Amino acid sequence: MNQRSDDLAARVAPAVFVVLWSSGFIGTKYAVSGAEPLTFLTIRMFYVSALLAIIIAIWRPKWPNLREAAHSAVAGLLVHGFYLGGVTIAIYLSVPAGLSALIPGLQPILTSTLANRFLGERVTLLQWGGLLLGLAGVLLVLRSRPMSGDIGWGWFATCVALVSITIGTLYQKRFCGRIDWRTGNTIQYLTCGTVYAIGACLFETRVVHWTAEFILGVSWLVVALSIGSISVLYWLIRRSAATQVASLFYLVPATTALMAYVLFDERLDKLGVVGMAICAAGVFLVNKPTPKPEVSPGS
Repeated sequence: MNQRSDDLAARVAPAVFVVLWSSGFIGTKYAVSGAEPLTFLTIRMFYVSALLAIIIAIWRPKWPNLREAAHSAVAGLLVHGFYLGGVTIAIYLSVPAGLSALIPGLQPILTSTLANRFLGERVTLLQWGGLLLGLAGVLLVLRSRPMSGDIGWGWFATCVALVSITIGTLYQKRFCGRIDWRTGNTIQYLTCGTVYAIGACLFETRVVHWTAEFILGVSWLVVALSIGSISVLYWLIRRSAATQVASLFYLVPATTALMAYVLFDERLDKLGVVGMAICAAGVFLVNKPTPKPEVSPGS
């Protein structure tokens, strides 16, 4: 990829990621109508693993060594396993999609704190301001969302998702940056699929209603999310600071709310639109290039 194409991809990738990632909450709401959460996730993980196996058979990328494979498995359990499990269980318990997106949408604050401490990434005062501004925008967008369903377990599940996706993205950046996305993701999905399958056998009836809605929902989540958005996310993690990548998650709840408005006729008032604008401003501040100090000729 030449420099011009690389620059274009860098500008387009964040928007593509936000749209695809946000659609996952909508797709999950459709898919869980046909199966219990762990059963649905088992199907999703092995479905995407089969597609990646075809891609690997055609392009034959390099497989990671044993140590790299172990790191991939751990990253997969964090980025996919506990995160998807938490979000899916929350939506299955009738927690609205907006609420399910809200708590993981607070990831930038937690990521910045951990990245500053453990990855040695310097978070500037301007970036902290952008993070807090994005947080305010998220809360404004979702301030009036209903909290129906088993809200106690819903809050717990989404909190698990928040911690998991935060640690997972940092772990992926630290230990899995050099692993080919096709083989690395295959290991991650097979690991999660195995864990989900065990959970489904222990705690669920494993009944699946193969409706068109369920099949289309799972297929969208596999192709657009598990292959599309995850590939874009890992590409962004490799080339950008963790704080900058995490700031994009502030746009997810607002985008999810907009999609829910179009698809499910959920309420989106003027203050919600203002909240979206505030989220965008926060992301801009976090990703604003830091001017390099000028070096005098005599230094």
